[in-house]
Amino acid sequence: MPAPPSHAPLRLPHVACALALLVLLAGCGAGGIAGTDLGAAATQHAHVNGVPGPPGASVSPSAPPPSPAPQEIPGLGPKTRAAIPAGARQAFVVTGESPDSNESTAVLYTRDGPAGPGWRAALPPWPAHNALDGWTDEHREGDLRSPVGVFTLTAAGGRLAPPDTAFPYDMSPDFAVTGEGFHGEPLEGSFDYVVAIDYNRVPGTSPLDHTRPLGEERGGGIWIHVDHGGPTQGCVSVTEDRMRQLLGVLDPALEPVIVMGDAQSLGR
Repeated sequence: MPAPPSHAPLRLPHVACALALLVLLAGCGAGGIAGTDLGAAATQHAHVNGVPGPPGASVSPSAPPPSPAPQEIPGLGPKTRAAIPAGARQAFVVTGESPDSNESTAVLYTRDGPAGPGWRAALPPWPAHNALDGWTDEHREGDLRSPVGVFTLTAAGGRLAPPDTAFPYDMSPDFAVTGEGFHGEPLEGSFDYVVAIDYNRVPGTSPLDHTRPLGEERGGGIWIHVDHGGPTQGCVSVTEDRMRQLLGVLDPALEPVIVMGDAQSLGR
């Protein structure tokens, strides 16, 4: 008679269980079985600027960002910039609208030094006037054009007592002026405050000094002075309150210069 059926649970042979266990281990940790340390490999990935590199690459620090280029004065070309003395730390830039225009814009720029961060505007732009017929590279007496170029500023003066200024200041009644300008505007008070522009003059002397190193035919007496509401014969003019402000900030120790001309010429 056949044996009755057994109700005991079915058991796999020991060999089959061992093979199944081996398959499970291979699926979860094959790298470990192959002898590869995954944790060590992960630490060997180089990171450059936060981007992981290939396995085994050496780690190198990120290069520092390049230093920004010094800030240049807007609108000036290489020839004009090269004419500014290395020691100058103040530049009063007067830019004419065109070669034949008598209207211009003036901005005072400063810098901390040749090795500093560069030029920056110290005062907002001011409206200004220049000579009746505009600008020239070869100023001549009576040509009614302002000279283009970079010139030092070393002396000031005027008919009125000076504001608080570090500049050598020559107060004299000889700065009085009368008559009318090209548009019929009164000239009185135009020389109440002036800063001499060192074009064809001896630097450091009174603006009233008439010495002309280049000769009388090359003109002279080119100043920054109080605006009378119209074009000049060769000078640059700004309003009286701006003249007082300019005298208050110009500092001989900073070797100030004026950079003057039409936009096209200054852009060379």
